[in-house]
Amino acid sequence: MVLKMGTESQVEVNTRKGGLRTMPFIIMNEAFEMIASYGSQTNLIIYLMTYYNMSAATGTSIIGIWGAFSSGLAIVGAIIADCYWGRFNAVAYGTIFTFIGMVILWLTSMIPQLTTFACSQLQHVCNGPTAFQLAVLFSSFVFTSIGAGFVRPCSIMFGADQLEQKGNPKNEKIIESYFNWYYASTGVSTMIAVTVIIYIQDRYGWQIGFGVPVILMVLSISTFLIGSPLYIKVKTDTNNLLVGLSQACVAAFRKRKTRLSLTDCDDYYHSPYETEVLTPSKDFRWLNRACMIEDPERDLNADGSASNPWNLCSVERVESLKALIRILPMWSTGFMMSVDMGVFSFSILQTKTMDRHIFPHFEIPAASFTMFLLIALTIWIIFYDRILVPLLSKYTGRSRGLSPVTRMRIGLVVSCMSMALSAITERIRRQKAIEEGHEDDPNALVNMSAMWFVPQYALLGIAEAAHTVGQIEFFYSLLPKSMSSFASAMHTVGSAISSLIGSILVSSVDWLSSTRGQTSWFSNNINKGHLDYHFWVLASMSFLNLFHFLVVCRFYKTGNDEINRSPHVADDRECDYRLLHES
Repeated sequence: MVLKMGTESQVEVNTRKGGLRTMPFIIMNEAFEMIASYGSQTNLIIYLMTYYNMSAATGTSIIGIWGAFSSGLAIVGAIIADCYWGRFNAVAYGTIFTFIGMVILWLTSMIPQLTTFACSQLQHVCNGPTAFQLAVLFSSFVFTSIGAGFVRPCSIMFGADQLEQKGNPKNEKIIESYFNWYYASTGVSTMIAVTVIIYIQDRYGWQIGFGVPVILMVLSISTFLIGSPLYIKVKTDTNNLLVGLSQACVAAFRKRKTRLSLTDCDDYYHSPYETEVLTPSKDFRWLNRACMIEDPERDLNADGSASNPWNLCSVERVESLKALIRILPMWSTGFMMSVDMGVFSFSILQTKTMDRHIFPHFEIPAASFTMFLLIALTIWIIFYDRILVPLLSKYTGRSRGLSPVTRMRIGLVVSCMSMALSAITERIRRQKAIEEGHEDDPNALVNMSAMWFVPQYALLGIAEAAHTVGQIEFFYSLLPKSMSSFASAMHTVGSAISSLIGSILVSSVDWLSSTRGQTSWFSNNINKGHLDYHFWVLASMSFLNLFHFLVVCRFYKTGNDEINRSPHVADDRECDYRLLHES
């Protein structure tokens, strides 16, 4: 099948296309991609240490930078999808990029010349990887990062495009249910990745362990392209989004002394490509100056277009800028959620010192306790969508159940509880270790079941499910259709920022707690360190973030939970609201 860039701008919505029948193709595409990606990344530190003679610190730093790069590219992928390629092409090309990256990584395990020789016990100095070997390895990371940058923000919104039905009173409920089930599928995919793929790598080696993700990427590409004739391919905004938003800011600044006193809707400049005439919203009114026509002869060309887009922007572009500004405060409230997720970097240190048996002859690997978060996340989404929403609809009359803002609030409250419980549990574990005489032996097993950690992981899974799905849906409702990929991209970029915040926090706490010769809270000997203190810090910061969230909510109008993404279409009566006060 041949993909042609730019064709989506010419595609008209066909009522015979889209709908629930497209969901298997879209969700399976993302599921296969996530299993392949996360399955390759989770155990990668062992591969780098074994076949590239890297230290744990160096390997961890490289993987961290790779993850941040992948998350940061999501905003680039969203812009390219919304402005140029369209979401169909973005997902298709992104999946192909990921496939190429997986093939290169697989080849490094197949061709001995692409890796270094393992060090023998007689060697005092091990040879590091050559520049060529690192170039091949990093090219794999670059391709997979580019692929993730396109797929992650665009896949979920491409699915929403298939279900968007204007005029359908049940449309909002369908979209909300889709977000829930889509996110549940990602949880199941991640669970498979951290269990099945890791087991294959440990049991059968890296050649098969990296070969399976390659096969999964072939299935991902094939599944998505097979459904191509059924997809609705939404028109793209051919104007450069970032440039357009910058022009709106510059135009508003240049005309900051202009009075906001218009007499009719014709005094606003509208994009000639729009079929519906919008009137500027009344919030952030100072930005309305950017779309005011002061002198038609000077501001407009003969064909009606703006003579200088840095001095006059369309109402549609100004409203897009306002929509982006509106979501920034709420976006910032989600950073702490991802910081809290960083506790899993310490979970291996904790659980490996405890009894991990659930049956006499079956022991859960210390690195697999993430599974309990994913199980709780999936169960919560299914429970909410299948049981809680129908009950709430019956007694409240609201078809959507809990609003996105309410779900975000629940997620933040539960994350505070999870961090507090983490601190309490670690304090109990540490105290038991000291009482049993293991203070100087961090590898000794404590007479305590690792199942004590399951409740805190379950709470964090519920918090993640409630907050993340609610936040994406909230962004989706506020951003215009031409920017809908931003709804998912903003969450992904927020995760990258959270990773940076978490790294700075750990480094700062490690430095402060180890001053004057004291033992660091993050000592390699966790029985002498104080991870419980760090968890209390996270619990306190989570509580402050919850307060920040409540303050941010006051800046949104009452009923913003139910906001409709449809543009504010002007009519004859609405055009006389002007004579606005100076702002």
